[in-house]
Amino acid sequence: MVQILSIISVSIIPVIISIILIHGYIKDINLYDCFVEGAKEGFKTAIRIMPYLIAIFVAIGIFKKSGAMELLVSIFKPITNILGIPNEVLPLIIMRPISGSGSLAIVRDIVTTYGPDSFAGRVASTMMGSAETIFYTMAIYFGAVGIKNSRHTLKAALLSHLAAVIASVVICRIVFG
Repeated sequence: MVQILSIISVSIIPVIISIILIHGYIKDINLYDCFVEGAKEGFKTAIRIMPYLIAIFVAIGIFKKSGAMELLVSIFKPITNILGIPNEVLPLIIMRPISGSGSLAIVRDIVTTYGPDSFAGRVASTMMGSAETIFYTMAIYFGAVGIKNSRHTLKAALLSHLAAVIASVVICRIVFG
């Protein structure tokens, strides 16, 4: 089974590219022109979202350097103790909605410090795969299409983050004891 999955994972991208090329040839589409046009649009989109990227990176830098992370961890510690959430993952719970790379650095620190098979390491790894970088994603996608009013998106996204945190802890408790 592992060998079959290995073969599939190595060959899937060339197969998909071949299917696209064959389909374009059959439909008599000028694939090179379509590729160049798509690349132009991609470049325009990258330029259009640049201010949003810069704003989110500056905000993350200020958040980290200001000591706000430590303050939030100390505020939430009593609540997470009651809920049975390991204190070691508190920085990840706070950082995950803000920054993917910052979250990855926190997970690396947790796994390095406590080990990948520790409860904190397992919860952090599960949480990393279960939650989204909400503010980054909203800034990029909403900025790319020009949405100014996010309406209920932020509330729903933060609620889903809370659900991911709780589910990560509960599932790790059930599966790993």
